[in-house]
Amino acid sequence: MPERRRVALVGTGHRGTGTWGKELVRGFGDLVEIVGLSDRNSLRLERAREAIGVPAPTFADPAEMLSAVQPDTLIVCTRDDTHADIIVGALESGVDVITEKPMTTTAENCRRILAAEARTGRRVDVGFNYRYSPTAAKIKETILSGVIGEIASVDFHWYLDVQHGADYFRRWHALLACSGSLFVHKATHHFDLLNWYLAAEPEEVFARGELRHYGRRGPFRGPRCKICQYAGICDFHFDMGADPWLDMLYEEPSREDGYFRDQCVFREEIDIPDTMTAAIRYDNGVQVAYSLNTFMPIEGHHLAFNGTRGRIEIRQYERQAWETPDADEILVAKNFGSAERIIVPHRAGGHFGGDPAMQRMLFEPGVPDPLGQRAGSRAGAMSVLCGVAAMESARSGRPVKLKRMLES
Repeated sequence: MPERRRVALVGTGHRGTGTWGKELVRGFGDLVEIVGLSDRNSLRLERAREAIGVPAPTFADPAEMLSAVQPDTLIVCTRDDTHADIIVGALESGVDVITEKPMTTTAENCRRILAAEARTGRRVDVGFNYRYSPTAAKIKETILSGVIGEIASVDFHWYLDVQHGADYFRRWHALLACSGSLFVHKATHHFDLLNWYLAAEPEEVFARGELRHYGRRGPFRGPRCKICQYAGICDFHFDMGADPWLDMLYEEPSREDGYFRDQCVFREEIDIPDTMTAAIRYDNGVQVAYSLNTFMPIEGHHLAFNGTRGRIEIRQYERQAWETPDADEILVAKNFGSAERIIVPHRAGGHFGGDPAMQRMLFEPGVPDPLGQRAGSRAGAMSVLCGVAAMESARSGRPVKLKRMLES
């Protein structure tokens, strides 16, 4: 048996405590030992340690934790705008890093992380779990087979429903300074998939984004859902007490830091778009039409690759009002010939099995990576820069080139 990797975790919210805490220990406890937990909220930190079920010491300061427990790897699950300082500090302490997406929220911090990684010789992995879903892997394999020839363009449209989409506007994600917008926080997944599928990097982005439904567009607003006078008539009222997991992590701990997990989706301070489109040109000539909508009756996406010899298409439903099979259907159609339907069953685990597959790749020695699913700092940077460029373009009304952002 290989020696267990010593892992420390900073950020004990839903994703940190769940996927990178409880689920990591349950699935890979023979390979990983959690030796330290850090969060600025001491109440949440204690609840997280109990939920994860480890006797690890706890720390308010991640730097103090690194010095005290000397892990091999630090997992970063804090608020997006705090990632860069923590990642750079860990690299300079001689520790490898696994970070939740997005790697960071600005071009400057992308450059800082890339430089620190090169300077220290340590490694940054980015948690792009979507690459590891069975359907994404099958799409990548199909592209590599050459069945549709050279890809000329891509249609990629992501739909967040009024459950998932609205949830971003209840939280810190709705503030540009914290998340960089959903062009960065959420679309970093989608831009990374495109970069990976196409084996190319985005060169130029022209985008538009508007706040059409949430924030100041709302008909009324309250301080938070729990004490809102409009609870009985608001379609977006959220009873966090009905979810014991979220209530445990956020309700009582809010006494310490004032962060409420059930903030009003119509609050005036929201300053990110909820409706977004982008035209992206890649360095290999591929053109992409992308959109992200956040208040739909469906959850899922439509993706199509248009090649010189055919087309690969998928319409994936993650949540909707009608029954769908527990599988995805990929349609491969040739320009002059037959069409093939490929059925890909969903797997157990988060993101249709993507989460455990990613953790296996990161922690189990010798796992092959024929599709290049493991994503490093360059992948993290390019997906962030695509989102940053999209926000800059949406504000300025002009296309934005990514090369200058990386080299400034």
